Amino acid sequence: MGKTYTVRAKRWKKGWELHIEGLGVTQVKKLTDAEAVARDYIALDLDASPQSFDLELAPDVGEDLNKEMRAARNAIDALAAAQLDAAASSRAVARRLRNEGLTGREIAVALRISPQRVSQLLKEGRSG
Repeated sequence: MGKTYTVRAKRWKKGWELHIEGLGVTQVKKLTDAEAVARDYIALDLDASPQSFDLELAPDVGEDLNKEMRAARNAIDALAAAQLDAAASSRAVARRLRNEGLTGREIAVALRISPQRVSQLLKEGRSG
């Protein structure tokens, strides 16, 4: 995709003001509508497809809550990365255990996962 536009969503009594980086301001009643409205606004301004650019929505709910939201998002991102690492490690170990002659059920016991998960890991190992 092309450029990433940052949209700062600021609360006010009738909803949210969307401050679109370098382009202007629009409004929505509900934050759930912010991305679609901002995309349409940007696309209209650029005469482009709403999917031709990236958009980063940044709700502004006050300094303290903004800080907590960033911390929560960072924790979620770290968890997702750890899950990917765990899956890759599990796939590699499951393959090696299979090559050593262990059955799927034995691998499940050794890795403390279900036999179904072992089957998935071994299948993922073959296809990817």
